Amino acid sequence: MADSTISHTTPGSPASPASEAGSLDVQPGGDAAEQFPVLQHKSKGRQRLLRGLQRISSSQSLRARISRPRASSAPYRSSASSLSCVSLASTPSPFGQPSSSSSYFSFGDVSTAPTSVAATPAVETPGYDGIESVLAVRKVDHPVSAPMTISLPTEIKKRAKIFNFWDTIPNEIKIYVLSFLSPKELVRISRVSKRFHELCFDGQLWTEFDASKFYREIPAESLTKILETAGPFVHDLNLRGCLQIEHMQRAQRLVAACHNLYSTSLEGCRNFQRPTLHTLLKANNQLVHLNLTGLPAVNNATCKIISRECPDLETLDVSGCKQMDARGIRFVLEGCPKLRDLRASSVRGFSSDADVATAIFSTNNLERLILSNCSDMTDDTFRTMILGPTPEFDMLTNRPLTPPRKLRHLDLTRCSRLSDNSIKSLAHVTPHLEGLSLSNLTQLTDSALDPIFASCPNLTHLDLEELPHLTNSSFTALSRAPCSTKLEHLSISGCDSVSDVGMLPVFQACTSLKSVVMDNTRISNLTLTEAADMVRNRSLSPPSSASSSPPLPRTTLKLTVYDTPLVTWTGVLEILSRNSEPLMARPAKDGVVEIGGGGKGKEVIGLRCFHTWQMTVDEHTRRVLKGDLGGARRVERKWAEYMQAENEMEVAGGWRRRRRVTATRAVLEEDQGVHQQGHRGRERGRTVGCAVM
Repeated sequence: MADSTISHTTPGSPASPASEAGSLDVQPGGDAAEQFPVLQHKSKGRQRLLRGLQRISSSQSLRARISRPRASSAPYRSSASSLSCVSLASTPSPFGQPSSSSSYFSFGDVSTAPTSVAATPAVETPGYDGIESVLAVRKVDHPVSAPMTISLPTEIKKRAKIFNFWDTIPNEIKIYVLSFLSPKELVRISRVSKRFHELCFDGQLWTEFDASKFYREIPAESLTKILETAGPFVHDLNLRGCLQIEHMQRAQRLVAACHNLYSTSLEGCRNFQRPTLHTLLKANNQLVHLNLTGLPAVNNATCKIISRECPDLETLDVSGCKQMDARGIRFVLEGCPKLRDLRASSVRGFSSDADVATAIFSTNNLERLILSNCSDMTDDTFRTMILGPTPEFDMLTNRPLTPPRKLRHLDLTRCSRLSDNSIKSLAHVTPHLEGLSLSNLTQLTDSALDPIFASCPNLTHLDLEELPHLTNSSFTALSRAPCSTKLEHLSISGCDSVSDVGMLPVFQACTSLKSVVMDNTRISNLTLTEAADMVRNRSLSPPSSASSSPPLPRTTLKLTVYDTPLVTWTGVLEILSRNSEPLMARPAKDGVVEIGGGGKGKEVIGLRCFHTWQMTVDEHTRRVLKGDLGGARRVERKWAEYMQAENEMEVAGGWRRRRRVTATRAVLEEDQGVHQQGHRGRERGRTVGCAVM
């Protein structure tokens, strides 16, 4: 077996013929300059392998593509040089290890192998055939101007196949992705290609068609084509305010396409023709929700068609339909037993047709009844709706024995002919009532409201605007009623007799209030202070979760105090100062510390007040909601200084005016005294002259 060692190749030294063919062999113990011939390879395949390894290792672009990138901290990383495999020598390892597992690499003057001298004899390892492959690597310098890349092999130059992900996914997933787009966006992307056009007008994307948001931005013909294409799949159709389809031919095309509707709103389509409307109702006998507000085409015949063709109807809105009367309501109630929501504002004929009130009482399925602005409704008609034509009463309690009504929301706004006799009938028969609107009932007094408050524990919305005979006693009873803790919205605008005496107990007991309208009342700053204290106490609750940064404040109570003469700027300043207070902690009764916000942020009051103060209030509230409490307090302080200075100027100006008036009056009195004295002198002289004569 031949003994040999591996020598270092200096980059600057000339390459010997032996180094070009294989490794450099030196006889142990001999002269280092003495050269030996290089071992010849046994096969041509080995030479081809060497040439391939040399080509790959000499190209940086190929190494970046097919090999793992070296670490940036490698000591041999250089931008001006590359590593090249020069030979595979058939020499054993100098340290007695197999050459297949311990090769030696030399990089210029730095070697990763243990330091050895060129003349050191190699150790002969038994068990090998004498020819072992050791990879020798040397550093090859490239000129700066030389190109760092070489031409790629043919097999690498093959172009990669383009993968189109959109074409590979199923149509169901494509439809699901497109379902997140708005109708306007679907129309836009439908112009990309024919395939996109087919997908964008797939019926599954148009089950709900709400044109009220974009009908002004789309041509009438395009809107009609969309409805024609997706019409058989549309279940929820909202054409509120769409004037484009008022043309008779377009409306007919729409009616011919849509025959699977469950919900339809034609509010505002004033020129919708009556035959077209009747055709639409006959073609959709599965309608559940129908909104025909303000349509002149609706009459009693339309109501007959609804009662005959739409037995599953649950919601009907015919408010403002002046071509119909209460008889149409009776047709619908008799033909639609599932009706739960009836809105018939401004419909006439309730006083002349007693059968309508009997039909409303007999159904007992209505949960929402809107009869606002029905000015011809009388007390007898309304009592029949609630108690029936022949009610019975308990002899001991004088309460009606009528089965409880299912009403949840009742609106009798501007039914001016109703009085206490009819409104009292709501007591003890409407236990599920949540919303009650009795605005502009000028004959209503406290005696009608007290039993209603006591027998409606779920009342959350109460509208009592423009009731001149309402006093503080009604609101005192409201604060003691079982619905006080659930009341959220209260409106007493225009109740001139209501003052702090009635509203202070309300804010103390009704801790769930979210909106209170008190304009044109006799409340003062004391009520605003009580409202601010209620909101602050409501904010004091145990934290829901530990968080590093508290959430931003939020508006939880809206107060409206327009045209309240007893509310001054100091009351408004009290609201602003409470809003800008930071969250505070205080000990609770059971020893647990309560921290404001309850993990939901500080609660503040949104105030609507006198118009000259509103800009300051809005700016202060904006900074509080943004979390800038310091800036809010600066606005509050500057506004307080301004208002104080303005008041001082008014006081000083009034004092000066009073002084000027007093001085002017004194001068006038003095002049008048002098004038009177001169007149008396003249009279005395005249008298003396007469006596002398």
